[in-house]
Amino acid sequence: MADCQETLQELERFLDSELPPGRSEQILSHLKVCSDCQGAFEFHAELRIAIRTKATSDELPEGFLDRLKSCFGDEILGQDASA
Repeated sequence: MADCQETLQELERFLDSELPPGRSEQILSHLKVCSDCQGAFEFHAELRIAIRTKATSDELPEGFLDRLKSCFGDEILGQDASA
């Protein structure tokens, strides 16, 4: 069975179905018995749904790109920070 650290490290790959079947079963088994990791799983799953929902919107909230740049830098948006 996976431990908390392993589960949290592989959570994104688990959600993306990128883990081998045996490893996915280990993560799932851990999620069934660990409420902390289950909470993290639910948070990430809900966050993905929220992002997909907002991403399909034609309109971004005012200041969204500025906030994104401040969090991740210009490089994440495909812009050169030195330009």
